[in-house]
Amino acid sequence: MSGPVLETERLVLRPPKPQDFESYLGFITSDRAQYVGRVQTRLAAWKAFAVEAGHWSLHGYGPWVVTLKSTDRSLGQVGVWHPEGFPERELGWLIWAEAEGKGLAYEAAMAARDHDYRVYGTKTLVSYIEPDNARSIRLAERMGAVLDPAAEKADEIDFVYRHPGPEGAR
Repeated sequence: MSGPVLETERLVLRPPKPQDFESYLGFITSDRAQYVGRVQTRLAAWKAFAVEAGHWSLHGYGPWVVTLKSTDRSLGQVGVWHPEGFPERELGWLIWAEAEGKGLAYEAAMAARDHDYRVYGTKTLVSYIEPDNARSIRLAERMGAVLDPAAEKADEIDFVYRHPGPEGAR
C-alpha cells in the first residue's frame, strides 16, 4: 500500500500493511470497539480492515497506522476518510489499549488534521462520535473541536464534532 508517511516527535503514521491486521483484529473484536463497530468474527474484522486499507487506493488518503518511531508495531489507526454515505470528511481515531493515556492519539490526530488541511486544502473536518464515548469526546475537545448540532449525521451517530479550520487550528 502506498501513500504518504508522516512523522511527529514520537510517531510514524503510515498506510496499513497486511501485518497490521492481527493488532486490528484484537481491537475491533474487543469491547474497546463498542463505539466504532465492534465485530464478532475474524472474517468481519478482515472486511472492516480491508475497507479502511482500500480507502487509500480509492481516494489517495485514509486511516494511517500509528507506530512509535522505535518500532513498526501498530498501536492504532488515525486519519481522514470519507466513506460512502458520510456527508463530510471525517477525522477518526482508534487507539489500542496499550497506547492509551500517553497522548499518542492527540499527537497523531493533530498531525493527520494538519496534513489534510495543508495537502488537500480541506476547510473543515468533523469527527462522528457516539454520545457515550467520553474518551473520544475529550480528545476532540482537546483538539478544539466543538459539538455541531446542525451538522448532518453519519451512520445514525448522534454527535458531530467540528474541528477548527486551517486558520484556527493549533
